[in-house]
This record gives sequence, C-alpha cells and structure tokens, in this order.
Amino acid sequence: MKDLSELVLTIVRPLVTYPEQVQLEVTESKDFYEYNLTVAPEDIGRIIGKQGRVAKAIRTIVYGVRTNAPKKVRLNIIDHKE
Repeated sequence: MKDLSELVLTIVRPLVTYPEQVQLEVTESKDFYEYNLTVAPEDIGRIIGKQGRVAKAIRTIVYGVRTNAPKKVRLNIIDHKE
C-alpha cells in the first residue's frame, strides 16, 4: 500500500501552497484501507475544488488502482477548522 500513498502524495503536493504540511495517514478497518489526507487550512479549498471536482478527480485515480487485497480503498480529506 506504500505505492498508493506515494501516488496520493505525488498528486496532492503540487496542488497546494504548503506541500510540507501535507500528511497522509493510513488506517485499516474491517472492509477498507482508509487514507486520511490532511493539508494546511489555507489549502483545503485547493484540494476540494469548485463543487468538489478536484477531490472527485483525485478519488477517481486512487480508486482505479488495483490492489491485491480484498479490501477497498477510501480517501478521506480531513478539514481541521480552527
């Protein structure tokens, strides 16, 4: 699953103003590998995009990657409003 983490980071880092604040945590539940993406508060709009188009495009790419595991992949964009 390391390759999938690198894929997400490779897509997201060029889109944000503060690439050093991009964090990706992977958790495993019963049915999913959950990738929790956190970016700087100023960059959350860049990742979601107008009407969620950028987030949808990122998820389409990530969900299209085949995994050998029977679990599905889920990408969550975490918004820490302060």
